[in-house]
Amino acid sequence: MLPIIATPKYDMIVPSTGQTVTYRPYVVKEEKILLIALESNDEILIEKSVVDIIKACIESPLKINDLTTFDIEYIFITLRSKSVGEGIKLLVDCEVEECDGQTDVKIDLDEIFVSNLESEEEIKNSKHIELNDDISMDLRWLKASDRLPASMRKTQTDTVINTVAKSIETIYSGEDIHAAKDATQNELVEFVESLNTDQFAKVLEFMDSTPALTHDLKYKCAKCGHEHDRELKGLSDFFI
Repeated sequence: MLPIIATPKYDMIVPSTGQTVTYRPYVVKEEKILLIALESNDEILIEKSVVDIIKACIESPLKINDLTTFDIEYIFITLRSKSVGEGIKLLVDCEVEECDGQTDVKIDLDEIFVSNLESEEEIKNSKHIELNDDISMDLRWLKASDRLPASMRKTQTDTVINTVAKSIETIYSGEDIHAAKDATQNELVEFVESLNTDQFAKVLEFMDSTPALTHDLKYKCAKCGHEHDRELKGLSDFFI
């Protein structure tokens, strides 16, 4: 029988809950899953491969589907730092309109953090949206289980509206309280589509302030020399 190579164990803290979990770095068979997904350029397949790798590598009891999207991002980037090294290389475009230059940059994964993690009271307040004098709602952070199927991502507009609908937790109308879990996705979408421009802007402001994997990237274009100061936000930005 061939020997099995032992892998080291590490601990990390889940950002949204503060729970400490034990994990191992991912190995070739798991990296293969990710590489195949990246080659496909299929966003849904990439998301699924990330979740599958987390399931394989986390050794503590953990309900993956209850994790927020930024938990998934943070856990995966932490796994990646221990699996393939603490730095990743990206090829980034110059943002100067008349320049088509691309620059190789290296990011220290230890410098990546989850932004907008506020105090519990601040989080509670930011999740409550007043729509008018009679109607308000509570929003929630999206979870892994809220991943949109392809049928809800036909256009960018479809994606945004369905994402907002998935984010609704409770709707208040006068003394009536409506739990989103008791409504269908179509009913929630109809509610979102009934919002006026100002009301919808309030919701988008919440969505934009949701905690996310973040890194402040500073680099000089290798072609024109322009110095850039760019924010990478969300896991997809780290696969440029």
